This record gives sequence, structure tokens and C-alpha cells, in this order.
Amino acid sequence: QVQLVESGGGLVHPGGSLRLSCEASGFRLDYYAIGWFRQAPGKEREGVSCASSSDGSTYYPNSVKGRFTISRDNAKNTMYLQMNSLQPEDTAIYYCAVDLKITTVQAMCAPPYYGIDYWGKGTLVTVSS
Repeated sequence: QVQLVESGGGLVHPGGSLRLSCEASGFRLDYYAIGWFRQAPGKEREGVSCASSSDGSTYYPNSVKGRFTISRDNAKNTMYLQMNSLQPEDTAIYYCAVDLKITTVQAMCAPPYYGIDYWGKGTLVTVSS
């Protein structure tokens, strides 16, 4: 059974850090480009980090560049999102996703996300004092 299961969300104070994990099962993560997306209440889903499976390329929008880092551990079939210097505007449900065939990591992170093969169910991150 194919699954992506996120963990690591929670409540954090402004300026704090969290590391999200996403464990894949039912398929080999190393074949896929990986990405993290978020959706805040009343807003569209946005891609916050995407990474290629092959050439090491990554994409971050300006809103998170320098604060978020995507990574993977293929031996554990798991992907991660390290989030530093969190701010209240980072509050959202965070989803991991994979795409077997991408054109560019920037395209993977941009709507409408038709190429995404699998989505996780999401984990809530709340940044508040």
C-alpha cells in the first residue's frame, strides 16, 4: 500500500525551529522528486520546497528561502523539512508529496500540481507566542 505519513508538526514560538518528517511506504522514495507544500486557512496550497531525485537541484520560494531546508534519507525511505526562524505566517498544514517525472523543481512546486503522484495527509504547524 502506497503511503506518505508526515510527523513532527506542533506548536512553536516565533523564532523557533521544527523538523518535519515524511515516511514513504509501498514505493522507493529515491526514484521520486520530493516536495513540501503548505496550506493556511483561507489560502491556496503553496509549494515551499521541492528537490530533484537525480541532479540535486532544489527550489524554495522567497518566503522561506534561507530558513527551510529539504532533505531525504533514501535508506530510511524518508524525507525531511527543517524549518528555522519560524514566524506566525508559517502557520499552516504541511503536506509532503512526490512526483516521479518532473520538468523542473520549480514547476513541481507551482500550482496546479497535476504531476504529483502521491500526497501525505498533512501535519499542522502552529507558530504562536
